[in-house]
Amino acid sequence: MALNVGDKAPDFELVDTDMKMRTLSEFNDKKIVLSFFVAASSPVCEKELCAFRDSWDEISQLGANVVAISNDGPFANKAFKEKHNFNFPILGDYQSKTIRDYDVLMSHLLHIKDYNAAKRSVFIINKDGTIGYKWVSDDPLVEPNYDEIKDFLKKGN
Repeated sequence: MALNVGDKAPDFELVDTDMKMRTLSEFNDKKIVLSFFVAASSPVCEKELCAFRDSWDEISQLGANVVAISNDGPFANKAFKEKHNFNFPILGDYQSKTIRDYDVLMSHLLHIKDYNAAKRSVFIINKDGTIGYKWVSDDPLVEPNYDEIKDFLKKGN
């Protein structure tokens, strides 16, 4: 079932790059920019997560945390994080449960049958746990509109 703005964001428990289990609720001291990305170390994902890294100060000052999720395992995500010095958690949903909960599963990446990945998508979760913003792309080569995300955060919704 598709999630919409105003719906309660599904919680999760996913592994980070240090093998620690993390939950959505531990980040709710601020809004959460929840970025689902297709694959660690892929070119468009590098551009996307580097854009979030480079905007970290501004996003943080706007009262938000960034959390990124892919279905890669913690080792691939750790190498990806270390290579680019990402300053936010990267979580591995290797069973694609959370990806399915957010209805952003792409089941045939690059037309390879049953090669599951997350659709490139961004949800902004309000401090009350509801979805305030949603963007999902069926095209893994399309990046989110970073200015739109920051504009939403600036509105202080």
